[in-house]
Amino acid sequence: MSGAVTVAREAWGAALPDWVLRLAEACEETSQNKVARRLERSPALVSQVLRNKYAAELDLVEELVTGKLLAATRDCPALGELPLDQCQAWRRRARVFNGANAQGVKMYRACHRCPVFLVEARK
Repeated sequence: MSGAVTVAREAWGAALPDWVLRLAEACEETSQNKVARRLERSPALVSQVLRNKYAAELDLVEELVTGKLLAATRDCPALGELPLDQCQAWRRRARVFNGANAQGVKMYRACHRCPVFLVEARK
């Protein structure tokens, strides 16, 4: 069986994005299942991305991988600097108002004023 990096290079060719390469490297360092667990996604999603067969938009997967594996951050108007994957999780929660706790209300309001959330909501 070929390694994850080889699989990704063959599937993506010269267009192999850095974040997919890092995903493949992480799979080789541990396993595809462990990387999927770390990303809180299925091993099938990881496999499809590595093989360039993921049918949905890759933007959210890219943000998840760069946040979790590459420690990429974004400046949040409410929380300051936070990893991209955490920003994504707050944006997902902010789609529906939940007044159960003060932090959730604060982030709902902050996300609805954030340009990243607003662009995503238009899609």
